[in-house]
Amino acid sequence: MLLNSLHIPTVCSIISPNHTTPNLRRFCSSTHPHPPLLLRFRTSHRENIRYLKTLGIVSNNNRPPSQEFIDRILSLLNFLKSNGFSEADFRRLSSICPRLFSSGIDPTDIAPVFDFLTDELTASPDDSCGLILRCPGILFSDVEFCLRPTLLFLRGLGLENLNLPTTLNAHLLNTRVERLIPKLRFLKSLGFSDEESAKVCVRLPAIFGYSIENNLGPKVEYLVKEMKRDVEELKLFPQYFAFSLKNRIVPRHLHLKERNVQVPLKRMLLWSDQRFYAKWK
Repeated sequence: MLLNSLHIPTVCSIISPNHTTPNLRRFCSSTHPHPPLLLRFRTSHRENIRYLKTLGIVSNNNRPPSQEFIDRILSLLNFLKSNGFSEADFRRLSSICPRLFSSGIDPTDIAPVFDFLTDELTASPDDSCGLILRCPGILFSDVEFCLRPTLLFLRGLGLENLNLPTTLNAHLLNTRVERLIPKLRFLKSLGFSDEESAKVCVRLPAIFGYSIENNLGPKVEYLVKEMKRDVEELKLFPQYFAFSLKNRIVPRHLHLKERNVQVPLKRMLLWSDQRFYAKWK
């Protein structure tokens, strides 16, 4: 059986050009008889189902999907592929974010996110794909109420290179501003100025993902009450918050205390176990 281009309803045929985004217009504009980014496979319903099963989108345990469902999924896959995603990426997305292929999403819903990543975050197509693969929830975030305010907030603090496809960047971008602000308030409650709090966040952006009740608070309490140190040390070494209280901070502090040794936090925590325990036997 010959392979042909998909003959499916496309968003281009039902959406006015005035209501499309740059990424969606690029997706719709190809006039080449066999566009290189267009998925091409057998057009029979059975073969399409088999193809989607290889991607993990359709399960053998469920009832056969309708033609409408197949058409919508194929249109979505075509759009994703036009933005740099591969079939291996589809398999990963179907595994870590099945909601993407089961919630009625079509290209018009997610095109604004791709435009935001390209135009405002200045991410390359590869970087955009990398960010989405690390946090598919980005595709479900509202650009106006979540992604853009968060980007402006983080840049205002001084964070850079947010376009790089790291897990931390992806999840930071997908976090609403109101969930970021409490970490700054916590630092200010320790006596840090606005500028000092911002510098801590720039040096340790992962702090936005730490729980105040279960992580930051207990570590500050141990620093002050048990280690008898000043919170001023955290301005010099905010990475203190990144280390495990139980597995790193407490045992090393007690080891030094038994030997009546006092060293800077950086030296106490950054050294490897081999180097640390060899230095203070």
